[in-house]
Amino acid sequence: MTHDLKAERAGLGRRLDVRRGTVDMTHGSGGRASAQLIGELFAKHLTNEWLAQGHDGAVMPPIVKPVAVSCDAHVVKPLFFPGGDIGRLAVTGTVNDVAMCGAKPLWLSAAFILEEGFPLADLEKIVISMAETAKEAGVAIVTGDTKVVEKGHGDGVYIATTGIGERLTDHLVSGKAARPGDVVLVSGSIGDHGMTVMSLREGMTFGTTLVSDCAPLGRMVEAIVAAAPNVHVLRDPTRGGLGTTLNEIAAESEVGILLHEAAIPVKDEVRAACEFLGLDPLFSACEGRLICIVPADEADAALAAMKADPHGAGAAKVGEVRSEGPGFVEMETLMGGRRMVDWLTGEQASAHLLMPSKESDFKKEAAEQTFSAASFEFERLVCSHPRITTPASGIKDA
Repeated sequence: MTHDLKAERAGLGRRLDVRRGTVDMTHGSGGRASAQLIGELFAKHLTNEWLAQGHDGAVMPPIVKPVAVSCDAHVVKPLFFPGGDIGRLAVTGTVNDVAMCGAKPLWLSAAFILEEGFPLADLEKIVISMAETAKEAGVAIVTGDTKVVEKGHGDGVYIATTGIGERLTDHLVSGKAARPGDVVLVSGSIGDHGMTVMSLREGMTFGTTLVSDCAPLGRMVEAIVAAAPNVHVLRDPTRGGLGTTLNEIAAESEVGILLHEAAIPVKDEVRAACEFLGLDPLFSACEGRLICIVPADEADAALAAMKADPHGAGAAKVGEVRSEGPGFVEMETLMGGRRMVDWLTGEQASAHLLMPSKESDFKKEAAEQTFSAASFEFERLVCSHPRITTPASGIKDA
């Protein structure tokens, strides 16, 4: 029985007022109002052959290769931002986590926790966004759930998703698989998502429009695996950004990683925002970028595959894996020196996290990045000084 038919048999007379209505507690009661919300809003936009079965779950066809599974919980403030919204984020976040297993994402589940009083018009926008992003990613949302909490006990909408996919590789792609001599690639500019959401949340403008990089990466991963079948590591640098993710990989693989600052793609507007706030773009969240670590002889092929994807035009080689300094990440700076890229001691501009709204808390959080940001700014100023060239050449004659 389809959800529309369930709603009809429930004896519902008046249709859901999506344009002016709001979520109320009856929408989570399991009764008529719940059936109407599911049938006239969720099923209307997310419909597919499995969801149309109307069961509490979905029976899926068998998968031949090993199965990849990932789950995610999505909270973001604001719910809508340039380049996406919580609905797009919920789909891309889980699709990308499945893809980072070296797998092809196939199906998603989605559970919604709605706050009483949330506008149905905004909920419909989120659901439509999820449907469009799922289509873009080539996946189906096959089952779901809805709960309602009292006003003041939520933040509009929370979404929990689980993804299932089929592994593409014959070997395990893992953060433990990086090897000395491997090349480190990123699929595009870093920090776009984190700085977009934080600037919007804090009401800051920087004379330009920051746009989230939120995007599904499953098809890019398929192309990478086809071009570089021995790929060792795939990771998406979400919370904590590139710096944190590479530290995780270095620790898990017991290797050192050397980055080259000049090679790391950072958009001017993101760099400007980070400099203004005293933050380091290395630790700002991405939601549509991936890190790819491959053997050196497959690096060019992997990079070409990334650049051929619409979301990988800015892909670049940014470093290499070494046997020296296992568990640590270093960066060759613009000056030609080196500095450690250490784990964060606090939180930075991670768009998954609810950032403090008080100005004092915000300043305290930014201050926790002082050493890294000060080093970044010092090197930029020194490089532009008319009497200084490089560490090796010393000071120019006056």
